[in-house]
Amino acid sequence: MSGPQVCMGATLMCSFGVAPSTMVVLPVHQTVTPMPAANIGDSAPIMNIPPFGACTSLANPTVASATAAAMGVLTPMPCVPAPAGPWVPGNPKVILKGMPTLDASCKATCSWGGLIQIINPGQFKVIDA
Repeated sequence: MSGPQVCMGATLMCSFGVAPSTMVVLPVHQTVTPMPAANIGDSAPIMNIPPFGACTSLANPTVASATAAAMGVLTPMPCVPAPAGPWVPGNPKVILKGMPTLDASCKATCSWGGLIQIINPGQFKVIDA
């Protein structure tokens, strides 16, 4: 089941990051809402997925070398996200710019072993009673 549509300003978190980041969606996606909506292709490092503060994954070469230099004490280093592909699974029922839209249940995998998740989709459904 798909969750809410993700748009500019969504909050992201990596399992090896130390701080959340805010997704950036370029205004090339035409939507009827004031915020640009995202599709599964919006997974470019830095441009769409900003850094998560520091990285704590030993699979990251900079973290591994800093940890080795500190005689085995885990030494986080600045995060540079490295998504290993597009977001999955996407919402195939809604296509945006030729790709499935990104919803709140989607996840991306970092090349350093982290799992990037959507904490807050950036928009909410308002129900007037």
